[in-house]
Amino acid sequence: MVNNTHKRQSFAVHPYKLFVYLIIGGITVLFLSLSFAYAYSRWHNGFDAIKIPVIFVFNTVVLLASSVLLHRANKYYRQDETKLYKKMLLWVIILTLLFLLGQGFGWYQLFTSNVSIAHSNGASYLYLISGVHFLHVIAGLPFLIAFYQTAIRKMVEPVSVLLYFSDPEKKVKLELLTTYWHFLDALWIYLVMFFAVNYLL
Repeated sequence: MVNNTHKRQSFAVHPYKLFVYLIIGGITVLFLSLSFAYAYSRWHNGFDAIKIPVIFVFNTVVLLASSVLLHRANKYYRQDETKLYKKMLLWVIILTLLFLLGQGFGWYQLFTSNVSIAHSNGASYLYLISGVHFLHVIAGLPFLIAFYQTAIRKMVEPVSVLLYFSDPEKKVKLELLTTYWHFLDALWIYLVMFFAVNYLL
């Protein structure tokens, strides 16, 4: 009886994981729908695609770097490397803010080039899709900051450090945040390529 219970528990999905996977699934469906709507509208109405600002490509590198550093933060968490763990989290926050500023500057470049949201259907889709991704990055930022603040507050003495690193729930949350960040990174790469290919066609 004990063995059967253990087997059922081993196959159970953590509620946090299920929640994040559902969110990722929902976001995926949303952006695939927006992509399809863009492609269909362009084919049906024949509007010209908008060239994405060069800074959007730079932002891709920034977001990719933040994803790599968050992966390293997980590594240092497992290795109980306090200083490196906090350092990686801080850099991820800085790069995320840099990405958000870069997105704002990209929209500003479009606007000053007379490509407003009302310029054309292509411009409307570009603002909408990049803006929705922007909001999903913002949604993850408070969790990054919370992890960093908790690390700063609790990693002050050996006992508190031990308790912090031995918390299995915190480990799961950090892994899920990293999964979400990798997803946002991959999603942004897809969007940049999608708009670039549509502009070239």
